[in-house]
Amino acid sequence: MHASVHSDSPSINRRILALALPTFGQLIAEPTFILIDTAIVGHIGDAALAGLSIGSTIILTAVGLCIFLAYSTTAQVAHLLGAGRRREGLQAGIDGLWLALGIGVLLAIGLFVGSEPLCRALGGQGAVLDQAVTYTRAIVLGAPGMLLVYAANGIFRGLQKVRITLIAAVSGAILNTVLEVLFVIVFGWGIAGSGAATMIAQWYMGLFLVIPAILWSKADGASLRPRLDGIAAAGSGGLPLFIRTLAIRAAMVVTVASAARMGTSVLAGFQAVNSSWNFAMNMLDSVGIAGQTLVATALGAGNTSQARKLTKATGKAGLFTGTLIGLAFAVIGLSAGHFFSPTPHIQLIIAAGMVTMGVFFPLQGWMMAIDGILIGSRDYRYLAATCTLTAVAYIAVIMVLADAVTPHLGSDLARTVALWMVFNIVLMGGRGLFNGLRVRGDTWMK
Repeated sequence: MHASVHSDSPSINRRILALALPTFGQLIAEPTFILIDTAIVGHIGDAALAGLSIGSTIILTAVGLCIFLAYSTTAQVAHLLGAGRRREGLQAGIDGLWLALGIGVLLAIGLFVGSEPLCRALGGQGAVLDQAVTYTRAIVLGAPGMLLVYAANGIFRGLQKVRITLIAAVSGAILNTVLEVLFVIVFGWGIAGSGAATMIAQWYMGLFLVIPAILWSKADGASLRPRLDGIAAAGSGGLPLFIRTLAIRAAMVVTVASAARMGTSVLAGFQAVNSSWNFAMNMLDSVGIAGQTLVATALGAGNTSQARKLTKATGKAGLFTGTLIGLAFAVIGLSAGHFFSPTPHIQLIIAAGMVTMGVFFPLQGWMMAIDGILIGSRDYRYLAATCTLTAVAYIAVIMVLADAVTPHLGSDLARTVALWMVFNIVLMGGRGLFNGLRVRGDTWMK
């Protein structure tokens, strides 16, 4: 038995890698768009970059809250496939697509109408507010396309056919870059051109993935009509995941607001580090999602010993990936400031933030891997409860830091380092602690 576990390890690692690499391609779409926006908008001026920080926080928060469309669909499709119920699995995927379209349309309308008060609430004033509102109104019109991407990916991940997601992400990023240069630099549309370029790329990706997902499902006998009971089931299954994500996003929004209270320089530097971190974190998330898909399939087939083996391998893969990314993040961070800002002071703040963040990537890698496993096992309520508890504690600490501690810190550099230290120790460390305690037992597999 011991020998078989050892001989299984390379094949388990290969399966994780085969799913993780293309999944990473899909995951980096939205952060890549924001990263490209940041690099180009940063050269318009500091007010535009600070406005982008606020606008991108709104869209990343809103779209990120709907990540349950991908997670719950992946787990549902993989469980049903593992149990040999393919047509039902694909039907669950179609229900998820209808839910994504409905939520996306409502989200686009709501954020377009409410963009000004939202940008103001995040600390936007004067020229920064104008830039933030302009960017937000352009980019939110792509929300339905982006949510369709999430739901379609749930189907492809569940089927373990994820190469198409890589093609969609790469071609979407290329399209976005070309349109960014055209709209912002050639046509001189400013930050509005940046938002419009991303919006078009989001719709392109949505259609690119939804059409084959529909054809695949139809070929296996799934109904394409909207079924209210199926859409309701997709929504209710995702509710605890929505709460979990809401808690994490609330923590992120408060982090941005705290950075804004520390001054425009800290906020501008924060935007560069945060957009780079969002990009890198998706490498870690892809490992968790690969484990999530494999564990969900194993549990659907009733194979708990295989699920346990996959969990151990995924945790190690997350730790290893986190260590590699952390080293790269810290080294690149020393000179990355030049890409985001021509101001030496901002460049120094970016370097300090990226080095601080790099130190904590191994912890983040392991935590994200186990997070994926617990989502794959559909242990949604535990994740919702523990993420909420951790986020509440973190928000309390970061608000004290912003209001009571940082005024006594002499420099923007010290404030930046303190911000990222608290972020990693309290928020990421807390989530890692709860996840680690959970997988030690067997309750999560039931």
